Amino acid sequence: MTSCKVFVSIRGLKLVRRHGFRQRFLMIRRFLGLLSLAFLPNLMATPEAFEIGRRQVSELPKGKEADGILGDFVLRNDVVEALISHNAPNRRANMTSFYGADGTTPGCLYDLGLRGATNDQITLFSPLGQRGNVSYVRIVESGDDGRAVIETKVSSAINEGVEVTHGYHLRDGWQGVLIVSKVLNKTNQAHVFKAADTWKSFDSTRVGTLEGIQWADAVDPADKAGYAYTWCKEEGSLLPSGSEVSLKPGESIQLARFLAVGTSPAHAVGLVAARNGDTGRFVRKLVDASGEPVVRATLQIHYQSGDKEKILPACPDEQGVIDLALPVGKHKMTIRDQGRSSQSFEATIAVEQKDEATLTLGAVSQVRLAIHDDIGRSTPCKVQFIGISGTPSPKLGPNNRAHGCLDQYHSETGAFAVPLDPGRYRVVVTRGIEYSHLSKEILLEQGAEVEITGVLKRLVQTPGWVSADFHNHSTPSGDHTCGTDDRMINLAAEHIELAPTTEHNRSYDWRPHLKKLKLTDYIQTVPGVELTGSGAHFNSFPFKPDPLAQDGGAPVWEKDPRLNAITLRELQGQNPDRWVQINHPDMTENFIDRDADGRVDGGYLTLGKLIDGVETQNYLGTDILLGAPYKIVKEPKTLARQIRYVREFIWLQLLNQGHKIWGVAVADAHTVHGNGVGSWRNYLPSSSDNPSEIDWREMVQQAKGGRLICTTGPFLSVETTDGTIAGGSTRASGSIDLKVQVQCTDWISIDRVQVLVNGAPRPDLNFTKKTHPKWFQDGVVVFDQTLTVPLSQDSHLIVVAYGEHSTLVTGYGSSAQATMHPCAYNNPIFVDVDGGGFTANGDTLGYPLPTKNLTIGQVQGNLEGGGSTR
Repeated sequence: MTSCKVFVSIRGLKLVRRHGFRQRFLMIRRFLGLLSLAFLPNLMATPEAFEIGRRQVSELPKGKEADGILGDFVLRNDVVEALISHNAPNRRANMTSFYGADGTTPGCLYDLGLRGATNDQITLFSPLGQRGNVSYVRIVESGDDGRAVIETKVSSAINEGVEVTHGYHLRDGWQGVLIVSKVLNKTNQAHVFKAADTWKSFDSTRVGTLEGIQWADAVDPADKAGYAYTWCKEEGSLLPSGSEVSLKPGESIQLARFLAVGTSPAHAVGLVAARNGDTGRFVRKLVDASGEPVVRATLQIHYQSGDKEKILPACPDEQGVIDLALPVGKHKMTIRDQGRSSQSFEATIAVEQKDEATLTLGAVSQVRLAIHDDIGRSTPCKVQFIGISGTPSPKLGPNNRAHGCLDQYHSETGAFAVPLDPGRYRVVVTRGIEYSHLSKEILLEQGAEVEITGVLKRLVQTPGWVSADFHNHSTPSGDHTCGTDDRMINLAAEHIELAPTTEHNRSYDWRPHLKKLKLTDYIQTVPGVELTGSGAHFNSFPFKPDPLAQDGGAPVWEKDPRLNAITLRELQGQNPDRWVQINHPDMTENFIDRDADGRVDGGYLTLGKLIDGVETQNYLGTDILLGAPYKIVKEPKTLARQIRYVREFIWLQLLNQGHKIWGVAVADAHTVHGNGVGSWRNYLPSSSDNPSEIDWREMVQQAKGGRLICTTGPFLSVETTDGTIAGGSTRASGSIDLKVQVQCTDWISIDRVQVLVNGAPRPDLNFTKKTHPKWFQDGVVVFDQTLTVPLSQDSHLIVVAYGEHSTLVTGYGSSAQATMHPCAYNNPIFVDVDGGGFTANGDTLGYPLPTKNLTIGQVQGNLEGGGSTR
């Protein structure tokens, strides 16, 4: 604690004795109050180190990347708060802190942010790449003497004779953590290690090094956070002389680095630079013409890194002020703000001098939208801003956020404004595959505002059915950094009504995010998990997450998929409404050739009986009518030819072998633009059309019954005359009638309907707009016919609606889904023709069941021979 002197007036104490009891009491209370005020600032500034128990849960750092659980350690002062992970089995920040069996990271820094800001943006800081088992993590100093220290120890006994210690130090007023590492070689030979730390997860385009200081920006710059660190000589540490350090037997070295957190990368860099060298102060207040603060702009500090120019970003606070410590010298700078004219200038920074000024920015040009649905509600939606007539399409932000991702903007409401540079644009507004779209060309002048109002009408009528996607992700998954709120907005903008929570290896619940965003009337969810490893991935729900346990209480993945399926069935007790599906499955390994020896062995026997469904569609691709189990494609970067197995076709082959496995279609979204929600999804029957009233238990039972329609856009209805729908069984003799209807919104169209009989596309059941022009209509109901299907044996029937000459470009623009074709198909309807119960016919559809490790020559020979050769 910082020392403090308190001067007490002896005369004042004497006065107390001269007065009555009440007066003496009041004067003593006033004196004690003054005494407490004298000590209060120092008590508040004293750094702390403490372990998180159930009574301290509210003290955990918070933010987008916060990963604290019970047993972890908090290190904080009056400025910052950090979290150091405790020593526990499988302790890791998330799935991808490090991959592999030794990818655990106890004793590392998981969170660092400004205290109370709820804005942790770092996933992991691993000093010297620390990973694997540690001997202990403990509090060394709790802050009583003005310093708090948490220590991680890796003993030589568990580290092949090399002892490693990492100390996390914090003092009053520090805006960051001093991390001191000591390495002692206890072996009888030289030990060489890399003098390099690991930090995650940041966008590779928003990191850099300025004068030896490494920096990183928040993945979403709108979050206004930045980090920086460099080696330093504090606590008697040495500076590494190169990228590697070599220690002789018995030799040791101590290395230190200061890791700072600020409101921007430039802010953090300045904090580190001020500790290590001469700096000056740079202050700019940004205002508009009316004197109001500009808070969204970016100050770009230009510098050279090798032969390339790099940009170190800074951002204003809520008063429009940018206040930085910068290295001494001249700095080229640019103020940029979407929709305003940029300003470039040069600033000269002198030692301990302040360069202060006010900058007035021009008026902003923007598009203001007011979008409603046809019952008058301000509706979630997606807007594309497509540059035309020479105007480039804008870059509103990174691809993993909703409010400005490249040339798109996803919104949880229909009322918002988007700043744009002046120019000509085509503005396209959509809300998924059931609603109409708006398209308008505009001329946006500098400093002007263009208003776009409109109604998105629900054209496609789906009473009794809801739109669902069983597989999506946000940043808790670890393999990307899309904010969870951003994912919820993305789901709402694409009109997904049921979206189970399926984060990688983390049991999680999206409901609090939906409630915060006021989207509970638009989306229903249920807590769940995606169990992930280097083999079959599984989505499963429901579960009760424990946010204070590792991975939210999710189990550990196993190589044998049957073990994972059983674990998920039994976890938290058996539940008849538990759904288990295999994601983006390797159909060949799982069901045909388990040991990859090129022979059919049945895969993992009984696996099909332990699961409810498999993803026949994941993100891209519409190959249900391809007609082969594989294709030869070119690898995008090297252009080398490679084999791609066709999951949909293999599924059809397996249905014919008696595998009654339901097909599921998902987006598996990891970003918002590009690999975002949309394209593939499912429709399921529901007793309520109101998302807030969707009963997920009912949905699970519908899915378990195979009552799933897979689609990229068309709404397909397939029903026999006796009312049997997808997943059902019926009896027929000689033929069966199918009532088929296809609806499409105004930016989607189909021109082919094909009936698959036991997986085969029969020519007599192929109906196209060219061959049957009167069957294909303009308008929402594109196709509405009763089709007679002749049958000579037990058959499963799948109807495919397809747009051979159309794509999804209107709805997805510059996202990858734009190139896909409109496609929808039902899960099979099983028809018993001979009266003896349904029997699969065993047909492999002209190709042998595909095994693993086929060569290009084998596949090419099969394709050229129509499957007649291996």
